Amino acid sequence: MRPADRDHRSAGPDDESGSGEVVLRLTEEMLADGVADIRWLLHDALLTGARRVVVDVREVEHLSSPAAASLLTAHRACRARGGSVVVRGANRRTLALLRRTGLWRVLGLEGLDRSA
Repeated sequence: MRPADRDHRSAGPDDESGSGEVVLRLTEEMLADGVADIRWLLHDALLTGARRVVVDVREVEHLSSPAAASLLTAHRACRARGGSVVVRGANRRTLALLRRTGLWRVLGLEGLDRSA
């Protein structure tokens, strides 16, 4: 089974609101073996036609640089559709990575952890 076959999506572009939004909840388990799981999830979300991808990182202690690069790749595809990628619930470490890489200016941020 591909990593993306596991259900980490909580809403999709076919949801009743028709918003074209997909919410992906990342976990430490998904990051344990690298970024393949994240890439598959983002790929599947984009294939469904999502314009806005919300990546919930509340359960992630640290987002790696390759994972952040995957978010940037997804952002480019969403932007071409008039959408965006939003990072939800970033903690202090994740926010520091986004600042160091300049991605805080590119990706949307919402629901920051209070310690961020």
